[in-house]
Amino acid sequence: MEQLRSKKYFICDMDGVIYHGNRLLPGVKEFVEWMRANGKEFLFLTNGSGKSPRELRQKLLRMGLDIAEDHFYTSALATAAFLAKQLPGCSVYAIGEPGLMNALYSAGISFNDVDPDYVVIGETLSYNWDNICQAMRLVQKGAKLIATNTDLTYPAEEGIAPACRALVAPIEATTGKKAYYVGKPNPLMMRAALRMMNAHSHETAMIGDNMDTDIVAGIESGMDAILVLSGVSTRETVADYPYRPRLILDGVGDIVPTDK
Repeated sequence: MEQLRSKKYFICDMDGVIYHGNRLLPGVKEFVEWMRANGKEFLFLTNGSGKSPRELRQKLLRMGLDIAEDHFYTSALATAAFLAKQLPGCSVYAIGEPGLMNALYSAGISFNDVDPDYVVIGETLSYNWDNICQAMRLVQKGAKLIATNTDLTYPAEEGIAPACRALVAPIEATTGKKAYYVGKPNPLMMRAALRMMNAHSHETAMIGDNMDTDIVAGIESGMDAILVLSGVSTRETVADYPYRPRLILDGVGDIVPTDK
């Protein structure tokens, strides 16, 4: 634990690590206060594409936690940056929430439901038959399929809910085309996070609740990978994987030293 506490940089997933739905998880305030008091640099790195950094800041403010916008990086931002670099001025047919749409627009990407360069899919609460069919037909016509992240599920207040990969699956199955997934565990997003903090991987801990995304991303990026049991993965399911987190904690509050 002391090795973890000595790290200078912390990258934290959000859903299942910082909150569930609209409920802040136990120990989070104390963890943030400890990082600030000890001069730690930190970034909240989320595979969620639905909300912008401003909206994420406002969400945490409603829970009593004040975090500046520059402490957030989302898969929507990573996806927009990737597409803008791959094909500047490209057009997309996008399925997702405002956070994704705003990120794409801010990156100079236009929207096109006739002959787009890309079909981009993020998580959304309004997935329906019409946009599944439209996405499928555009991919069949030649648009490249892009997904914001590989999360199959995410922890919500009422239980586990389907996430981006579950929404992409019908498009992949009906077209025979595999999506390119931009978010964790893609090294693109991890390197972007390290650059944002001007950090080196050996000085950084990746804290997450999902073995399929957070933990493998941390390991493959050379960080200390720390699993918290407040979200998707459990102590029992860890045994199903060929890789292991360096530490397994109940939650981020365990990182904060307690007075003896």
